[in-house]
Amino acid sequence: MLIPHPLLGLRDAQEFTYLGDAALLNRPDGMAEDAAGAFNDYVYLRDNPAGLHRELWFHEQGDRSWLIVTRDTVTHEILRAELAQDVALAARGGQA
Repeated sequence: MLIPHPLLGLRDAQEFTYLGDAALLNRPDGMAEDAAGAFNDYVYLRDNPAGLHRELWFHEQGDRSWLIVTRDTVTHEILRAELAQDVALAARGGQA
């Protein structure tokens, strides 16, 4: 499987380590009133979708960047790869 790295072009998936669902970027607020329940869900509950899924991949044997890869889990077709840092900054409205 080839992953289209946004900076380096097509790279073999063997250069990467798969972490899991990209929703892990949405860490709960530890100071919120329901923090214990939110962290329980964050750590232990995972979806196992068939079809389009956003995943975190770490370019361990390359530039050590984190990517969010949009992949069809049925066909393994990769539709998009983005730098996780860019996605996280955009979600916060561009604030560093």
